[in-house]
Amino acid sequence: MASLKEVRSRIVSVNSTKQITAAMKMVSAAKLRRAQDAILRMRPYAEKLGTLLSNVSGSLDNSENRFADQREVKNVLFVAISSNRGLAGVFNTQVIRQVGKAAKAAEARGEKVHVLSVGKKAADFYRRSPWRASGMPENLAGLFDTLNFDATAPVAQSIMDKFAAGEFDRVVLVYNRFKNAATQVITEEQFLPIQPVQGDATGAQAATDHIMEPDRRTIVEEIIPKSLKIQFYKALLDSFAAEHGARMTAMHKATDNADALLKELKLSYNKARQAAITNEILEIVGGAEALKG
Repeated sequence: MASLKEVRSRIVSVNSTKQITAAMKMVSAAKLRRAQDAILRMRPYAEKLGTLLSNVSGSLDNSENRFADQREVKNVLFVAISSNRGLAGVFNTQVIRQVGKAAKAAEARGEKVHVLSVGKKAADFYRRSPWRASGMPENLAGLFDTLNFDATAPVAQSIMDKFAAGEFDRVVLVYNRFKNAATQVITEEQFLPIQPVQGDATGAQAATDHIMEPDRRTIVEEIIPKSLKIQFYKALLDSFAAEHGARMTAMHKATDNADALLKELKLSYNKARQAAITNEILEIVGGAEALKG
């Protein structure tokens, strides 16, 4: 059995850790509320815009809409969206794992894989990876410091330019989709080329005959690129909210574990203290008996 001093030291250490994890849980909960409000406001708009984007894109020729060019895939870009900090459970691990799984499947099809990291954890992992995308924006971890559309739009534009130039034939976003504070869904979402219109449950295709207003050129040059940038921004908002949910859950579990460990340590401490007191009493009694003899 450990000495009283060792047990007392462990109790102090675990109690300090518990205070830290409890504070981190409260901070993450406060940040989660703001991030959750942002993604819940953005998601319906972005999803509806994505549907309209697919429909409008389907009514244009590939020569008119360069972002819907369905060509043979030789180079694929995976955008791995992680967080800047850890202590969030498997949040970052499952993004890296999913990218690795998808990348190996792409290589098996004869495609060359490139990975663009958004977030410090993914950047650290892919810094020396042969999959690391060259010629792409660097130091994207700062996007999460002040996450807004204006900061993310240039990154999305860079990806779109590379696709239009033929450097990438397919672009896939891999991120954690926010479901609730305790659940994050790993998502692999095709960003480019724009997905064609999908049929409904009866197999009928959605209508693709649209009246272009103000005109086709404005739709192609302004509205479609902006819609793609919003889709990219939505993915980052999803990941940002999921990160705080994952960290809050992880810190909640860590605090509960610290409580359970403290109970065990205090029980051990009381047992050791009781044993020490019992030994002292036995020594005193033994000494008194020896003096009588």
